[in-house]
Amino acid sequence: MTVASKKREIVPARPLSKQRLRLWIRLLRAARGIEVELRERLRKEFAITLPQFDVMAALARNSDGMNMTELSRLLMVSNGNVTGIIDRLAADKIVLRQAPATDRRSYIVRLTPKGASQFAIVAKAHESWVDELLAEFDTAKTEDLIDILGALAADRRGEKQ
Repeated sequence: MTVASKKREIVPARPLSKQRLRLWIRLLRAARGIEVELRERLRKEFAITLPQFDVMAALARNSDGMNMTELSRLLMVSNGNVTGIIDRLAADKIVLRQAPATDRRSYIVRLTPKGASQFAIVAKAHESWVDELLAEFDTAKTEDLIDILGALAADRRGEKQ
């Protein structure tokens, strides 16, 4: 995946709303293109799915574990989707489900030592792939895009930057 860094002419005849629509489509295409590539590499190199990677990443950041509702909210998927992912990871001994003593109806999910070790390897590869896919962005462009997209996300959440 390459990124052309040529300057485009601004066409004043197009309404700003149309330009913003074009921007939205370009953002989607770029994100989807990167996602497709990452999904394929995770599948080929590690025999895991992107949702499994996302669950492992969330659990790696929360060493005390998370309950299923917290995971589904964080990943923005249904409890049912998270349950299926956790079932597969538990079968592979990547995660462990434990019922807390205070609430036997829910489960806390944690990475097992095997899962943490495997995730460290996968995360390192994932980082290098993203670095490769975005290599055409130098430090300044990368920081500018982080700031712009961060402000856009904060604005959607009603936050001030």
